[in-house]
Amino acid sequence: MSIDSESQPITESAMLETDPFRLCREVPDECAERTLTLLQKVLLIGAIVFLVEAAVFFPMSVLLWLNVAFTLFYVAVSVYRVLLIDLSLVHHAEIRVSQEEIAALTDEELPEYTILVPLYHEGESLPNLVKALEALDYPKAKLDVQLLLEEDDAETIEAAKALQLGAHYRVVIVSHSLPKTKPKACNVGLGFARGQYLVIYDAEDRPEPDQLKKAVVGFKSVEANVICLQAKLNFYNQRQNWVTRWFTAEYSMWFDLSLPGLGSMRAPIPLGGTSNHFITEKLRELRGWDAHNVAEDCDLGIRIARRGFRTRMLDTTTWEEACSQWRYWLKQRSRWVKGYIQTFLVHNRRPLRLTREIGWRNTVNFYLTVGGVFVGFLLNPIYWALAILWFVGKSELLTQLFPGTVFFLAATCLFLGNFVFVYTCALGCARRGLWDLVKYALLMPPYWFMLSLGAWKGFLQLLFRPHYWEKTKHALFKEDQKGN
Repeated sequence: MSIDSESQPITESAMLETDPFRLCREVPDECAERTLTLLQKVLLIGAIVFLVEAAVFFPMSVLLWLNVAFTLFYVAVSVYRVLLIDLSLVHHAEIRVSQEEIAALTDEELPEYTILVPLYHEGESLPNLVKALEALDYPKAKLDVQLLLEEDDAETIEAAKALQLGAHYRVVIVSHSLPKTKPKACNVGLGFARGQYLVIYDAEDRPEPDQLKKAVVGFKSVEANVICLQAKLNFYNQRQNWVTRWFTAEYSMWFDLSLPGLGSMRAPIPLGGTSNHFITEKLRELRGWDAHNVAEDCDLGIRIARRGFRTRMLDTTTWEEACSQWRYWLKQRSRWVKGYIQTFLVHNRRPLRLTREIGWRNTVNFYLTVGGVFVGFLLNPIYWALAILWFVGKSELLTQLFPGTVFFLAATCLFLGNFVFVYTCALGCARRGLWDLVKYALLMPPYWFMLSLGAWKGFLQLLFRPHYWEKTKHALFKEDQKGN
């Protein structure tokens, strides 16, 4: 297919037709265009003023009760993580599709499937991406592959022109507008989607060849309110260096243990950034993605639950390229944390409505998963510093901050909480069969420091550049590199 035939830059009228900002226009309360609503600002300022005034008159009491609150939160998150892991191991909540079920499918009964691939400065990754898409075991005549390219990305546009793309490819060029985000491009693609089902893949993705067929069987086997199937994600450059080994351990814990645990609880699942399979009609009912949220996947997972729908985990893997350099890893992590904070703030604009829509149990799940991800990372450096001060010299201030029971809880968090994180990452590697990486999960303190650094970077960026999309660089790994 010629890039010139169906892929001219989208005109202003076409952008209005697809309306990538439909969610923000129709349901502004569920959009991250504003970081804080007026009511949230008033409540936040009021809380700060109250704490400052209280601290002036009762400084130790304020610090003590804040410490108690944070310590109890740590305990709750640690216990919750263990519960999720236990549930994932016991209940096997993922949808498993047998090879016999796949073989029984005929080409005639397979529905048309839309694949959205948002790309930005990914010319180097494009040939391998097309190779991975061509390896999918699905009739080409029933594929609707949209390469979503930005108007100012001459590099990737030229790379697409150089390829001999089949008739099942469409190159959609998204006109420049702000914010320049992945969810905005996906909303444009959703407007042009032809398939009954739809999936997103990233530039470096290598989905298992039978993934689409597994999703088709999966959708046929689940309850009517299941509108999304999330595939598992992992990395093909797991052993490239220490960064990728640690990243693999964390991903294995999240996608092989934590998310299946949430699924077994019928809780909202914060989606991964790729390999989410949707019923296209239902995704349109949800108004697609929030174009202003830089963790649009997490946000959409919560909105799915708020509309009475469900997400299930699908037992298939998409292989990605793990960031192998700290500077790019840090950009990706800060964007994720910033997006999780955006999601937390958006869905807390009307907390009573949230509880009515998803129930109190799932509200707790939301606070401990989405809130727990970024609050813990932000607090960790503070408590590490306090722990160091305690061991160096027990000051009178620390003695007052950690009396009796509080000290016991804090010490439990310090040792048990860190042990839980290490243990679950090691268990995730074992679950995935990556036995040689288990030992690296035991050596993760430098990675914890980087997690907190990324969290603080994302938090501060939320104050000044809330919708800025920090681009992850791919194609840093070459197949002939040693270590994998």
